[in-house]
Amino acid sequence: MKVRQGRPTIAEIDRSALRWNLGQVQRRVKNGVPLMAVVKADAYGHGIAEVARVLEKEGVKAFGVATVEEGVAIRDAGVVHPEVLVLGGFVTDQVEPIFHHRLTPVVCDLEMAKILAQRLRGSMRALPVHIKADTGLGRLGVPLAQMPVFLDEMRKIDRLKIVGLCSHLGSAVELATPWIERQVQAFIRAGELCAIHGSPVRLRHLANSVATLGRPDLHFEMVRPGIALYGLLPNGGSDPSIELRPAMRLRTRVLQLRRLPPGSGIGYDQTFVTERDSLIATLPIGYADGYARALSNRGEVLVRRHRARVVGRISMDLTMIDVTEVPGVALGDEVVLWGKQGGGEIRVDEVAAWAETISYELLTTVGRRIPRVYVN
Repeated sequence: MKVRQGRPTIAEIDRSALRWNLGQVQRRVKNGVPLMAVVKADAYGHGIAEVARVLEKEGVKAFGVATVEEGVAIRDAGVVHPEVLVLGGFVTDQVEPIFHHRLTPVVCDLEMAKILAQRLRGSMRALPVHIKADTGLGRLGVPLAQMPVFLDEMRKIDRLKIVGLCSHLGSAVELATPWIERQVQAFIRAGELCAIHGSPVRLRHLANSVATLGRPDLHFEMVRPGIALYGLLPNGGSDPSIELRPAMRLRTRVLQLRRLPPGSGIGYDQTFVTERDSLIATLPIGYADGYARALSNRGEVLVRRHRARVVGRISMDLTMIDVTEVPGVALGDEVVLWGKQGGGEIRVDEVAAWAETISYELLTTVGRRIPRVYVN
């Protein structure tokens, strides 16, 4: 393990895996259809600034973020030319950064359009915007029934130029359902209404990772992959037709070793009691770092290429593991929470299953006090 100063718990991010995954995804996209890399939630926990820089060098021309502040972070990282689309809407206090940092807002209702119009008064410039159609998810966007009135009102607002139309699919996993097909048809109809009401759009984008990889009929004029760029499939499984490489390896080191007799309780509320002479290692990572408390007495880690079980309750800052069966274990040994170690691997999807959640949640909740260290 590469030694670094300070707390030894880090998230190692492999730039070469990011580049590889981008290439794998691009090969599944229809010829000529551009790709918007979704880097919201700090690039799914991988670090938005560095991920954006890496992907820009690979030719990505657009980034999708959830908040204005995430868009600002991309610009502050020196990413100048790609479009940055704010997918999650905005409020009045966020308007000025949109203009100052050349972000492209997604307008989800007429009130958002009016906020932008207020800022544009007296200006000679036009602001390109995308509009969001609510095709059935019920979160953000203009419902299809309200779209004609919305579009007519938008035409009255000077210097707001509708260039794109987007929506959000109701599943990140399964697209072969009647509900999803109704969403797709509603999205197509929303595009037709834009043309009918005098605001034809040149970019329609609907495809998330699963649709980008498996539904070329939903690629339209742009795709928006997210989780696949970080090396994971949305369903937590595998697909023999595509090779993705997880870009994050979460690792730490053994902080303390203790040999305990049978009957020794470990951790808060003594939820684990040793049944034999046991060697217990304490790790400097806890739920404050994003290593979920739900992994207590369930999770496994890699130590010297052997799997070791998490024992006792995971606390805010510390986790205990049983290393009785790990030959030669010593203080300072590398411990991999997810990722590869030698010939062994614990996938984050596997960890998510133990915690009864999804990989998205684990990646995006890796705490700020864990440094992201970039390799390759």
